[in-house]
Amino acid sequence: TSLTVFSGAVGVGIGFGLQKIFGNLVSGVILLVDKSLKPGDVIEMGGVQGRIAQINARYSAIETLDGKAYLIPNENLITNEVINLSYANSRLMLRAEVGVAYSEDPRRAMALMEQAAAGTPRVLADPAPKAMITAFADSSVNLAVGFWIEDPQNGTGNVRGAVLLAIWDAFTQHGVSIPFPQREVRVVKGEGE
Repeated sequence: TSLTVFSGAVGVGIGFGLQKIFGNLVSGVILLVDKSLKPGDVIEMGGVQGRIAQINARYSAIETLDGKAYLIPNENLITNEVINLSYANSRLMLRAEVGVAYSEDPRRAMALMEQAAAGTPRVLADPAPKAMITAFADSSVNLAVGFWIEDPQNGTGNVRGAVLLAIWDAFTQHGVSIPFPQREVRVVKGEGE
């Protein structure tokens, strides 16, 4: 009786252990058959962005631009939300945001942002970069410029950084100020002081 109970417990434990392995194998087959994700695609999942290097039977290897490799179980790619940045085509729209002082002309600042983005390598000329006002904040008028790239596998943070640096240079050259948060403190004297 004890041998039967022991072998039953071992069988249940092995069954639970094989359940995940079998789930990953089936998920790997589904990924290979439906081709919603394939090697070379640039994906984002759980805050990690990278290129699918390979899809194996049990896991997929995702390489990030900083050289890390994530081995993600195939079941996670099937059951969790995955953003495929290169599913339909390789074009991707990005935004660079900056604030300008209230004393500045926002139309002039937006024109400078569009020119700066257009002059940045990897930014597509068609559709052209487009700037807009996004908010009237406490210390600044917030602006954003949207622009398109067609090679997200080469990174998105680096091109966004290049656009922001080009905006910085354009603003500095044309005397447009980027404010920093300021607070005004008033001291009120009470009666008898």
